[in-house]
Amino acid sequence: MIRRALFASLALAPITIAVHYAVHPSETVEFVLAAISLIPLAWLIGEATEHAAEHTGPGIGGFLNATFGNAPELIIALIAVNDALTDVVRGSLTGSVVSNLLLVLGASLVAGGRGELDRFSSFLSLGLIGFATALFLIPSVPGWGGDPDTHGLAQVSVVISVVLLVVYVIVTWFSLRRHSAMHVDSDRDVDGWSLRGSLLVLGAATLVTALVAEILVGSLEAFAEQVGLSDFFVSAVIVAIVGNAAEHGGAIVVASRGKIALAGEIALSSAAQVAVFLIPAVALLSWLIEPLSLSFRPVEIAALAGSVAYTALVLSGGRSSRGRGVALLAGYAVVVVGFYIAGER
Repeated sequence: MIRRALFASLALAPITIAVHYAVHPSETVEFVLAAISLIPLAWLIGEATEHAAEHTGPGIGGFLNATFGNAPELIIALIAVNDALTDVVRGSLTGSVVSNLLLVLGASLVAGGRGELDRFSSFLSLGLIGFATALFLIPSVPGWGGDPDTHGLAQVSVVISVVLLVVYVIVTWFSLRRHSAMHVDSDRDVDGWSLRGSLLVLGAATLVTALVAEILVGSLEAFAEQVGLSDFFVSAVIVAIVGNAAEHGGAIVVASRGKIALAGEIALSSAAQVAVFLIPAVALLSWLIEPLSLSFRPVEIAALAGSVAYTALVLSGGRSSRGRGVALLAGYAVVVVGFYIAGER
């Protein structure tokens, strides 16, 4: 019954897009429509990823979900760069890493309960995020006492971005080879979608998700103003959650079906990919529009470092449980309160 309802509600996405361009409703109406439309899209991406993982294994399945799921965030960030909303860009990206580590992973563990996680892969992802956070200090610290958007800091950010992308390529190549070696192809026993069909659905769902997410972001500022929230809070919490809708839905769906390893890979791979691929990619691509410095606020650096350390502590045993999931969700609540108190720069 729920599955049929989700399939039927996929029609909300094209309706939302049509209403946006043809009717031009109020920002509040657009926000609500777009938010609801993202729910079945996130479910569809999770469904397609689960079928793809039957052919590739949980490690590569998590990588695929992270790659397709982070595409809307890249588009959202570049749109914000074009609108000169640099603090919104940085806030949404750091908020994305934190929400994947604490909110998505925590909700997945609550939905899945007891199970085994790939301890090596989990701590590899956490190590990547920790490494990226340390590098972000280089352009961030000078911006704490002055202008965070100087041309010099943007130039330093280019060097850091190149280093992170090189590390990302090397680690991803190693990780995918490891997961391929661990996974024994079982196509003859797979009754679900073909790998090609799963990838086509992932691509189409991601494209539509990007369009809907753009509409949602376009209405967020007006919506936030009505409820009295700061732009930073909107970007670091609301935009981050919206941009991660695919990972949120995908991880929770597969975790609820007992595939804890895949759910963990989705959340942690996505967080690591944002830190060492998406953030530097946005910084480099921004030079085609307006140079962006990776000068993050103290509260953002603290949230990144604290989330990595806290998640590593919770996952130290390599096992999942609902209690560990609740602990991660509680950690995210603390971060959200911190972002709320921080307000504007």
